[in-house]
Amino acid sequence: MHQFMIGQYGGYDFHKYHRDFKAAFYGIEACSFPGDEDCRHLMEESKSKGFRVGVHFPFRANGSAIRDALFLSSDPDEREAAFEQIRTELEYLTVLKPEYILFHYPKPVILDDRVDWKLWRFGDRREYIFESECTLSGLIERSESLFEWLDLRSREYHFTPILEFDALNRYVYEHDFFEKLLLKYPQIQLCLDTARLHLQDKLDPRFDAKAVLRKYAKYAGLIHLSTAQVNPTVQNSHYPVLPELSVQDGWAPIAEYLQIIRGENSRVKIMFEHRSDLITEDQLQQCYEWVDGILKGSVYF
Repeated sequence: MHQFMIGQYGGYDFHKYHRDFKAAFYGIEACSFPGDEDCRHLMEESKSKGFRVGVHFPFRANGSAIRDALFLSSDPDEREAAFEQIRTELEYLTVLKPEYILFHYPKPVILDDRVDWKLWRFGDRREYIFESECTLSGLIERSESLFEWLDLRSREYHFTPILEFDALNRYVYEHDFFEKLLLKYPQIQLCLDTARLHLQDKLDPRFDAKAVLRKYAKYAGLIHLSTAQVNPTVQNSHYPVLPELSVQDGWAPIAEYLQIIRGENSRVKIMFEHRSDLITEDQLQQCYEWVDGILKGSVYF
């Protein structure tokens, strides 16, 4: 199978590990662990079972309404606090030695004023601003500082920084500054989330998820793979991808997404960011085999 991963959110769940993780899988992505005991379980299991560890920032649950670091804020004090928050976490993670650390980008999210975003989930009002409140030049300047800072920290702490696209605006998908930064700093990789791309494709008539995949999949180190039903509200978030889930019923065109990814990037890791408790063990195995077949080119449509 391809380099498959599972997620462990909110602590080390042994039941989920034993049900979801297969012998040939690559690793586990951990996020919002409540304390040192769960971290110790993760380290011990990783060493004994031989799997790799990635981190979805923040690794430690901080109890804050804002989970992500607001490193693109227009407020210099807020930006500095975000970088200090990340550095503190990097110090803690030296004992875990994660292969990568993932951060959402952009944060704050920059929303297209022309789109109705009520179906997009935010934990706090400070997590987003509107495009009319910022400039392209400001975003470029702060993004360049972010890339430079992450590149230096990646060498200092020995990890691969991964930026996961959150909601996107035309500054990112219509301009080339972000692609230029990825080329300038090849140590920094992308994460593309299939359910999030699908949701924006449904909400934003100017957004083309497949075009974004064709443009950016080559820079991705990781795919967060799940689906959601948008018809017209959002239902069944983080649902496992299965071949019978029809686009006509509002599900994401996962087969097409995966075919684009396969054509652009054969090295990308697949992290099943899904709620496997919603399906049977047979369906879960079908999910894994279907995805692997598409990526290997042995499943056709």
